[in-house]
Amino acid sequence: MRRSLVRLDPADVSFTAIRAQGAGGQNVNKVSNAVHLRFDVAASSLPDAVKARLLAQADQRISEGGVIVIKAQSHRSLELNKTEALARLQALVDAAAHVPKVRKATRPTLASQRRRLAGKASRSQIKQGRGRVGGLD
Repeated sequence: MRRSLVRLDPADVSFTAIRAQGAGGQNVNKVSNAVHLRFDVAASSLPDAVKARLLAQADQRISEGGVIVIKAQSHRSLELNKTEALARLQALVDAAAHVPKVRKATRPTLASQRRRLAGKASRSQIKQGRGRVGGLD
């Protein structure tokens, strides 16, 4: 298992217990087992570079104000749903903490350029052969 690059501060995360959606019988209307996790990226203790990459992600869980909202409701236990929401937030932060490699521009070799042009010339000959045959009037 891969180790996390950045640790989350529990003080930066807030939880709200809500009622889970879907079927559940009579108990579903009485017990609030689902969890909304809220994490304000700007006010967090994450490094600035990680904050910038996190806010730059095109993720529907990140609001316009820079607050990440994660809803967990797959378990019947409130504690398990909290643990799952924290794991999902940690995965999101870990993805943002990964620094992408800088792409170095390269030039194609002379042999690859000649192969490409030879392929284009042969394709051109094939297509020219599909034309109307002249001299048959």
